[in-house]
Amino acid sequence: MPDHDELVQKVAALEQEVDQLRQALASRADIDQALGVVAAVCRLSPENSWEVLRQVSQHTNIKLRDVARHVMRWVASGRLPEEIRPAMRAAVLRTRHRARHGAAGGPGAGLLDRDADGDRGDRGRRAARPSASQDA
Repeated sequence: MPDHDELVQKVAALEQEVDQLRQALASRADIDQALGVVAAVCRLSPENSWEVLRQVSQHTNIKLRDVARHVMRWVASGRLPEEIRPAMRAAVLRTRHRARHGAAGGPGAGLLDRDADGDRGDRGRRAARPSASQDA
């Protein structure tokens, strides 16, 4: 029969394992939600959406669960966070190209550059000129 110290160590190890499993379940839920967002917004299959998230994670050196959280912030804010925007766009285009055997771009590709109102941010836009009332 194991002594008291061995039992304490086993209980501590099991508690740590339970905590890790809880974190994994929470991360998996975040990833599943992000897969749905990428699939819907970028018009990709679930498999291709998984490939996009995986590529973004690898190319940005950001953990997959954190990439998923960035995607969910995109839903809330209407703007894809700058940390992953270039990698996300490139991954979507690469994945579409592979899926279509040579067809680059496609429906939804430009959505990654737009905010919630459909604007493309500052890119390609002239700086706003102050109105006469602002000059005074």
